[in-house]
Amino acid sequence: MIDGALLLDKPLGVTSNFVLQKVKRLLAAGKAGHAGTLDPLASGLLIALFGEATKFAGMLLDSEKEYRATLKLGETTATGDAEGKVLQSRPVNATRQDVEQALSRFRGEIEQVPPMHSALKRDGVPLYKLARRGESVERAPRRVRILEIELLEYRNPLAEIRVRCSKGTYVRTLAEDIGAALGTGAHLAGLRRTASGRFRVEDAVALPALEAMTAEERRTRLLPVDSLLAQLPRVELDAAAEVRLRNGQALEISALPEGVSAVYGPGGVLIGLGRAESGTLRPLRLTQVPEKG
Repeated sequence: MIDGALLLDKPLGVTSNFVLQKVKRLLAAGKAGHAGTLDPLASGLLIALFGEATKFAGMLLDSEKEYRATLKLGETTATGDAEGKVLQSRPVNATRQDVEQALSRFRGEIEQVPPMHSALKRDGVPLYKLARRGESVERAPRRVRILEIELLEYRNPLAEIRVRCSKGTYVRTLAEDIGAALGTGAHLAGLRRTASGRFRVEDAVALPALEAMTAEERRTRLLPVDSLLAQLPRVELDAAAEVRLRNGQALEISALPEGVSAVYGPGGVLIGLGRAESGTLRPLRLTQVPEKG
């Protein structure tokens, strides 16, 4: 049984699930998942989770993300990215200053309409399947946060930007909206995820490098499960309190940090996540009891 997380540098041209299944076989792992998919046309950080680590995927999905995105100004496409048919072409006379001014409008909280070419579901059917059939349905706008956005390079008609954003942000929609603000139109020509929460792509391993390693070397790349929770407050329990929490009982503990905490038992063994309110700790997501011997 393998428990832990692996930081992968996903290559272009393959799905996140393809990479995950390949790594799962390389590690001879059982249960596996990941903390946020990347489209085939996107590369970068993919956090693969194995065993007990899969229980904390939701928390990682909620974390902030950082991307390097290439926008092609002057062209709109049916999908909002380079895969789609070009719908309209316009001349681009925008200067670097024009692009920077347009970007500044998107800092902070903004509203986005999710694209039809997305995995969101309508009546159980992913929107991208409806889009492939030529159908379009109304989508309610969503509020997202753009924490940072900056222009890294501009060579007309290509603009490379860095974006740090909240969960649920569609970078292809952001690219289209920036193009609309400039009056040129735009689509997402390239995308690379550089960070997810506190994890960065510089610390990730590429698939060919992983394939070239021995089984033992691959295992040394695994991060322990509790490294996923390092940013959370820590609560320590004795053995009796651990048993009560694992049985679903709430614990009255003084000076508890409010909100979600990483909970540990005797010997620093991870119990899981707990939520504290007004001095009461309740179980939220717990690991299995470690086997003895």
